[in-house]
Amino acid sequence: METRERTFKVRLSIIGEFDEAAVEDDALDGDRWLEEWEAAIQPGLIRAVFAYLRTFPAWHARVRNRGIAPTDEIEIVLTRRFTAPPRATH
Repeated sequence: METRERTFKVRLSIIGEFDEAAVEDDALDGDRWLEEWEAAIQPGLIRAVFAYLRTFPAWHARVRNRGIAPTDEIEIVLTRRFTAPPRATH
């Protein structure tokens, strides 16, 4: 079996910007923005991507783990298998 692979990347950079007053505010949870991303936004985004990919039944989508923490990277592998029709025998 021959396998051909191509990589397509969508990179998201998550940025929290804090003005001077926010930096000096001891009551401010400086990591809350990141926790919101990890707990709510990122999982919903991944679910939405998989929901969309499932609308293409010829393709199979799965997560591939490359040893990088899922908080830092999620790789989705799309596979489409091609098979030749059986040859007629005489």
